[in-house]
Amino acid sequence: MESEILKHIIKAKKGEQTSFKALLNYYWNDVYRFLLTRTCDENEAEDITIQTFAKAFDKLYLFDETYNFKSWILTISRNLQIDEFRKSKTNIISLSNNLDETYDFTDENPSPEDQLIIEQNLAQLLYYIKQLKPHYQIIINLRYFQELSYNEISIELEESLSNIKVKLLRAKKLLAEIISNSKD
Repeated sequence: MESEILKHIIKAKKGEQTSFKALLNYYWNDVYRFLLTRTCDENEAEDITIQTFAKAFDKLYLFDETYNFKSWILTISRNLQIDEFRKSKTNIISLSNNLDETYDFTDENPSPEDQLIIEQNLAQLLYYIKQLKPHYQIIINLRYFQELSYNEISIELEESLSNIKVKLLRAKKLLAEIISNSKD
């Protein structure tokens, strides 16, 4: 399994969308559970998990393949959680999100999740979207119904471009799972 992960890391460093998705899917639960035990708050754990993957994907070029990827990403998540804890205790607002320094890991070709979304009729699709958490509903709405670009969504939601990309990847995956489960 480590060799498979290593292949995805190398491909992701080259910008291959499928490898970013594979890494996200493979490590999402580990990072989320780790953060949930530290925060005891599902929403905060999910937000920090999104930030973790955004930061990890932005800084993937720094990852040394001789080390364990899971340890690296969990360290990122721990540091982000500590930062969030400090912010909540001191009420400091950070304005340091630089939208120009993001790593582009988007793919123009429709993914399997995108294809499932496209195939559904609008009423049914809206029903499925309403089953998502509100922040995922918003990002799906902005991207697919209002047809905003990633940059426009980033400005609209006042979040980094990397966070928007990871949230959209996660929202599409969850929506595809909801659609697939309803067909069974």
